Amino acid sequence: MSRRSLLLAGGGVTVSAAGLLGGVRPALADPADREVPGTPAAAWARLYAGNRRFVVGRARHPRQGPADLRRLATGQHPFCIGLTCADSRVPPELVFDQGLGDIFDNRVAGNIVDDLLLGSIEFAVGEFHSPLIVVLGHERCGAIVATVDAIRTGRDASGHIGEIVEGLRPVVEPLLDQPGDVVDNAVSANVRAQVARLTGSSDIIAGRVASGGLRVIGARYDLDEGQVTVVD
Repeated sequence: MSRRSLLLAGGGVTVSAAGLLGGVRPALADPADREVPGTPAAAWARLYAGNRRFVVGRARHPRQGPADLRRLATGQHPFCIGLTCADSRVPPELVFDQGLGDIFDNRVAGNIVDDLLLGSIEFAVGEFHSPLIVVLGHERCGAIVATVDAIRTGRDASGHIGEIVEGLRPVVEPLLDQPGDVVDNAVSANVRAQVARLTGSSDIIAGRVASGGLRVIGARYDLDEGQVTVVD
């Protein structure tokens, strides 16, 4: 398991695993967690700390009780907007150890940005002023595997799965003859591509990023260890 620190580029915050794990107690909420993070750096630090708890089996499952349900019934203020794969093994609230109302989830196979999904994210940016968007890919992504297989065999994917393959083809195809594991390489490349698409296709997102009120981070989830790492 990697023990390296993660630097939130431009945020001026270095988050280390050792520092975040110090004093963590299962099932007890940190008083600092009661405040909604107001900056990109604080939001990422909250998520990263939660993932470290999840990895070592000390998840707190915060903000998931009946009182939280009632508190959120009249409104939400998510501090993070997520774009993650629909894979059942990568639920953001669990892998980041967050609760109700924390993450505005957008989940689709291959974590692909299309016009509908972009509209959903723009809505959240404008409505909630969340300071962070996280694009989360994951190890051994089935959508990436299907795309690699379709390109190499020349066979069309069945049904509407072909739409996913075509959405991923521009990212995957240039990597087929590159060194290393093509699926793993494509997972990271796809995260970078979707981050670029969010900021390059939306004036709403780009404007908030330029003002410093929003950051878009790409990350990868390890299915074997449960760890999230930043994709540079």
